[in-house]
Amino acid sequence: MWRWRARGSFSRMLHNGPDTLEELVERHVVKGGKNVSSAGLTTSRREALALYREILRTTRLFTWTNEHGVPWRDLLRDSTRLEFEQARYETDPEVIARLLVVGRDAVQAAIEKFSVKAEELIKKETAPNSNPRPDRWD
Repeated sequence: MWRWRARGSFSRMLHNGPDTLEELVERHVVKGGKNVSSAGLTTSRREALALYREILRTTRLFTWTNEHGVPWRDLLRDSTRLEFEQARYETDPEVIARLLVVGRDAVQAAIEKFSVKAEELIKKETAPNSNPRPDRWD
């Protein structure tokens, strides 16, 4: 999404989606028996693709393997693909909006937990050793 500025430069809009659950539902719920416009469906599709891409970008952080030697990144990507395929033919706008909100919340929670844990590990590695002589007990 590029917009032309008066000075002749381009600026990219970073966020053009709804900010709250109410706005998301409002955008996708059919009111008064009106037909759903193709723009509404396109918006849902665009938001779903954006969420899918965000999940794939987030899975890059999970580089370690599980007990079977399979990288968590691959397991998370397979799970994401499966869930998106299961919801592929969903037509109810309220269900679609709920799936999008829950998906975004899950990604945000995963990123926050990951960053907190990474900070803890960094602090633990850089913290001075409380017992400088491990061969002696205090």
